[in-house]
Amino acid sequence: SSDVCSSDLFRVARLTLHIARAIAAMALFFPFYGNAQRMDYVQRWSQQLLRILAIRLTADGAPPRRHAVPVMIVANHVSWLDIFAINAVRTVRFVAKVEIRRWPVFGWLCGQGSALFIERARRNHASHINRQMEAALRRGDTFVVFPEGLTSAGDVVLPFYASLLQPALACDALLYPVAIRYTRADGSLCGEADYAGDKSMLDSLLLMVTQPVIHARLQFLAPLTSAGKHRRELAHEAAQLIAGAL
Repeated sequence: SSDVCSSDLFRVARLTLHIARAIAAMALFFPFYGNAQRMDYVQRWSQQLLRILAIRLTADGAPPRRHAVPVMIVANHVSWLDIFAINAVRTVRFVAKVEIRRWPVFGWLCGQGSALFIERARRNHASHINRQMEAALRRGDTFVVFPEGLTSAGDVVLPFYASLLQPALACDALLYPVAIRYTRADGSLCGEADYAGDKSMLDSLLLMVTQPVIHARLQFLAPLTSAGKHRRELAHEAAQLIAGAL
């Protein structure tokens, strides 16, 4: 692209090296890491990724800590960066559409990072994923789900699909809504950061590196209790809170 200058290409080179190091670490060291070591590595790697892409992260509110009860995070979905922004604050597992697994490099990294991939076209696959999530939540893992199912430009909150919230209900988890927003220095929405429309991963990266800085804001809202609620009620309540925060 004519908009990409030499300094932008230097960032792309740094990003390539950063990814190569992650591939080496996950192939050589991850099999020998304990859970705490893996979580620490994922958090540090995510933080460095944001620095390479000149993304300044602000986290408002109180991110979830270890609780005596299971914890799930639910967020609006703007970009493939969302998961790394959240991991930079609090290491989590996440559920993604199976197409992400086929992404060059990033799909493999997500799989090594304990993501669960859902095949929406397969009947009852969501139920299979929900059973895995429920078991992991009971073990103390924290999951983040993006119930919109699609990325948006960040200017609206799309309707929430409630099916992936069923594990939260099954184990009476605390549900933390998180509002995600990417802006330029003047506070306007940064369209280069979203992954909406027909952008490829390469398109997305090249657009991001043309920006001198991107401000990423995560707003952690007060947790919702899931006990005694229907999943549609819980999804609607979370969506309304996130829309209000944005």
